[in-house]
Amino acid sequence: MNKLINLLRFGLVLFILFVAQTGLAQTFSNPLLPSGADPWSIYKDGYYYYTHTTQNKLVIWKTKNLADLKTAEQKTIFIPPPNTSYSKDLWAPEIHFIKGKWYVYFAADDGNNNNHRMYVLENASADPLQGSWTFKGKVGDATNKWAIDGSVFTFKSQLYMIWAGWEGDVNQKQEIFIAKMKNPWTIDGERHKISTPELDWEKHGDLNDPNNPPHVDVNEGPQILINKDKVFLIYSASGCWTDFYALGMLTLKGKNLLDASSWVKSQKPVFKQSPENGVYAPGHNSFFKSPDGKEDWILYHANSAPGQGCGGHRSPRAQKFTWNADGSPNFGTPVKTGLETPVPAQNK
Repeated sequence: MNKLINLLRFGLVLFILFVAQTGLAQTFSNPLLPSGADPWSIYKDGYYYYTHTTQNKLVIWKTKNLADLKTAEQKTIFIPPPNTSYSKDLWAPEIHFIKGKWYVYFAADDGNNNNHRMYVLENASADPLQGSWTFKGKVGDATNKWAIDGSVFTFKSQLYMIWAGWEGDVNQKQEIFIAKMKNPWTIDGERHKISTPELDWEKHGDLNDPNNPPHVDVNEGPQILINKDKVFLIYSASGCWTDFYALGMLTLKGKNLLDASSWVKSQKPVFKQSPENGVYAPGHNSFFKSPDGKEDWILYHANSAPGQGCGGHRSPRAQKFTWNADGSPNFGTPVKTGLETPVPAQNK
């Protein structure tokens, strides 16, 4: 019996050493990084590729395990040249793999928020940390109105872009627009508005800032989520500078994605602050699958205390979510900071 116990102990020690040496953590806790707004991640060919807003450059992280994001390989792929329309305030980058090439979409301006527009880079390398990134230019419709938070998706073989924009030229309301794309860097045709802040929980937006309007209503950060034959658009509502920043949802009921009447808005937030768990202003999310393809995960940023606003306190967090009986997502409650959680299920 003693020999068996000693053998088991020896095996346990070897396993612990193996985990320590390979860095394959089995659990993680939120936040994934001390700071990082607008997190985005995809999983491809055995690796997570992650990015978030860094303001003055674009950076990609590469890791086999989200729990290792703090020590993951990272590379700056783009530093904008000075004195251009896209030199400053680089926001909400997203990395996509489309028809054999990598694309990074981001919003930027010249230092004046009124001039925010969307731009895209391209890389033909199999690994986005390798090869060269080519600046493809601005991505926009003919109106050339203020635009941020661009995301792309394919539905029934058609590529679309969704983003947050202004109807006119004045900062008073951010709304969700959609358009078809001719290719990954060109919008094809007109933009179509499919969501506007209209419910009370979407209208927390007092700024109390002499350099900005007194109040702004917000719908932003749109993301498409598809579950079998059901299509959802998850977006962020209310000002990120408030603790009421939360996720809303549109459900596609009609057939035309460009028609606002095809979308039905949920009357309540689908993911919101949890003071009991110490999570405030959760929003600007993305989605990813676990390595084994069986789990669905939401990636979002949030603050750890009330009143921290839109600055560097925002940190990236991840948690698994499930599906309701009607096929809609159930994101649950934001997980408590520091709670040990199993990593996304690995391939066996």
